Amino acid sequence: MPATWDIFERYKQRGLDARNAGQFDSARVYLLEAARTMTELAKQAKTEDLQEARRATAERLLDLARDCVDAKSRPQKTSRGGAAPEQSGGEGSSSANDWIVKERPNVRFADVAGLDDVKEEIRLKMIYPFAHADLAEKFGIRAGGGVLLYGPPGTGKTLLARATAGELDATFFKVSAADVLSKWVGEAEQNVQKLFSAASSETRAVVFIDEIESLVPARRDDGSSVMQRVVPQILQGMEGFDKNRSNPVLFLGATNVPWQLDPAVLRPGRFDEKIYIPLPDHPARVRLLELYLGKRPLADDIDLGALASHLDGYSGADIKYICDRSALIPFMQAVAGRPTEQITLTVLQQAITETPRSVTPELTRRFEEWETSRQRA
Repeated sequence: MPATWDIFERYKQRGLDARNAGQFDSARVYLLEAARTMTELAKQAKTEDLQEARRATAERLLDLARDCVDAKSRPQKTSRGGAAPEQSGGEGSSSANDWIVKERPNVRFADVAGLDDVKEEIRLKMIYPFAHADLAEKFGIRAGGGVLLYGPPGTGKTLLARATAGELDATFFKVSAADVLSKWVGEAEQNVQKLFSAASSETRAVVFIDEIESLVPARRDDGSSVMQRVVPQILQGMEGFDKNRSNPVLFLGATNVPWQLDPAVLRPGRFDEKIYIPLPDHPARVRLLELYLGKRPLADDIDLGALASHLDGYSGADIKYICDRSALIPFMQAVAGRPTEQITLTVLQQAITETPRSVTPELTRRFEEWETSRQRA
């Protein structure tokens, strides 16, 4: 049977559920199957960045599967009724600093190609209320809140989130569903609380949840018992920050499949701003070419504007791959002892021809249809 996302999600979720339930033998089998499926999906990926991301996901699942063997011999905390109280610093206990990626990004909006309308929306939502705090208080405009970034893969959602934190000089927390759900057995809800507590301790914080559909998926009667508990925990936590204005927190969620999100997360007071991150337009493509080719030996006769016209429909990740691929050819020639050449138009055109667009017209239409249906709701 060919690998599909549905098969991967089914194995992964069953593995996580079994792990949280302390059924480590079953969890190990499911997680190994999930890792194998993701490895197959990595082979199907059309860009190097996507392949690398999927291979990294497979490796994390393999680590979880290996840990199931050790977890069987570790003392397990049980739920209330026969629970041993959590001991700070004990085995199986983790602080947010153990697993949350926390940084102060040095990127700014100027480092993000295009997306001027999107940047202005984020400024209105988060940056202006900080920069003009007195006016914001006068008009009852709160800082913080939730913004959902959705769109095709490879369009710069993660970079935009980091640039938002950079513009604010805010602490940037980057988390994934695997971080929250899988770090320690039976502690998914506690991990959510630890994340929110760590964010609220900062003067300014941006919490970025990548692939948020994995953390707050649409709840179904036959869905994961873990998710049935974790989703409300996250939603309640976000609403709690709405009442605490002393240390505002901006939640940024990114998804390539917004139609898989729990509808409750899109309500006002949660991710009340939904911003579409489209494929780069012509000016953005020119800027991307400048960023990825500007410091490389480029032939003088190359017109980046004309080249960008041939890249309509390519994502930012696609364009980066094309630029990297174009630099590799003359590099290998130099390594082989041939005269060092510049990156020529012929080489660039060859790389474009050999690189299919990773985002299909059908996927683009799916986003447009979702946006239309959301606005009508």
